[in-house]
Amino acid sequence: MNHPELDMEAVRERLLAMRAELLEESESSREARDTVTLDQTSVGRLSRMDALQGQAMAKAEEERRQLALRRITTSLARIDRGEYGECIGCGEWIATKRLGWDPLVLKCIDCAE
Repeated sequence: MNHPELDMEAVRERLLAMRAELLEESESSREARDTVTLDQTSVGRLSRMDALQGQAMAKAEEERRQLALRRITTSLARIDRGEYGECIGCGEWIATKRLGWDPLVLKCIDCAE
């Protein structure tokens, strides 16, 4: 049984909206993650270094987005199995305020510490 105090349709809609936003961000930042051209005739050394740093930051942000997408998929699967809101540590219900703040949490506050 999913968390008895939560509207599962609202939670599902929120998770789907989060996923759509992450996918949109991922698509819009694709160019920033592309290979940096190292042609010294067209770009100076410092500009290339800036471009490489920007690319590394874009790749790190994409890794964070992919992790969040996996967590969203897990949360949606937990809703489908009737386990959403149940702590994976102790089996008790996670506080609704905690889930409201971050619908992707898997543990209650006691087990998260």
